[in-house]
Amino acid sequence: MISSKTSFIALIGNPVSHSLSPIMQNAALQYLGLDLIYIAIPCKDEDLELVLNSFKKINCKGLNITIPHKEKVFNLCSEISPIANKLKAINTLKLNSKKEWSATNTDVEGFVYPLKNLNLAKKKSIILGSGGAARSVIQGLINLNLSTISVISRNKSSLDELIKNFDSQFQLQGLLNNDDQAQFLIREADLIVNTTPVGMKTTGYENIVLPYGEAFWRSLNSKTIVYDLIYNPAPTPLLKLSAKKGCMTIDGLEMLVAQGMKSISFWTDGLEVPFHVMSDALKKYL
Repeated sequence: MISSKTSFIALIGNPVSHSLSPIMQNAALQYLGLDLIYIAIPCKDEDLELVLNSFKKINCKGLNITIPHKEKVFNLCSEISPIANKLKAINTLKLNSKKEWSATNTDVEGFVYPLKNLNLAKKKSIILGSGGAARSVIQGLINLNLSTISVISRNKSSLDELIKNFDSQFQLQGLLNNDDQAQFLIREADLIVNTTPVGMKTTGYENIVLPYGEAFWRSLNSKTIVYDLIYNPAPTPLLKLSAKKGCMTIDGLEMLVAQGMKSISFWTDGLEVPFHVMSDALKKYL
């Protein structure tokens, strides 16, 4: 029951109308019995500072930050966790005792959640794409002690920058998607992670597109785990193809739920929600 004492947590981004976060987060808040609701608020670039400063004055207990504000929000925070600094991206905020924003990033923990029990130490991996999502994936794979992390991208400048950013931590291998060596890497890979938006539910022909085209996947074999960060549609065209080849597949829903669980823990100083509470709410909705 929402009353005059009810506080709120908000997702800030542009657009946010497609987000599933309110469904799973409200299920979690209800499970915990907290007098809190979770809402999605569209926010333009030029309004970000005004919106965040306004929320300090009212009954807001925390925020999730999504595209396009994950980097821009740095200047508005007084405390930033080491992982958010390392990834150059923030996705979760809460107000500290001085009514200033304290920031972190829960994407790495969300990403590794479905991989933790798969014994991937010393195994070979490929990441598709060199955008913001690839940073969290790389950090997660480093944390899981994979021996080889290769990044395949269309964009040479973002690929070079990504490799440089992790230089002190790990020697990444970078390839452009039309490099002949990509087929050898795919054949040998224990894990392939798609961080590109290709295959996401949109309109028209785009629904059937595979990252880097159909021919790119000709060397995929059944021993490879294929993890697509996209969760809508479920399964994506990439995961359908991979399942047909006998691969174990993971979609982005588990990452979405797991990073959401970590956000709740951050906002509530350590309260935990069972994974199935949030996951079941999403499955009923989808």
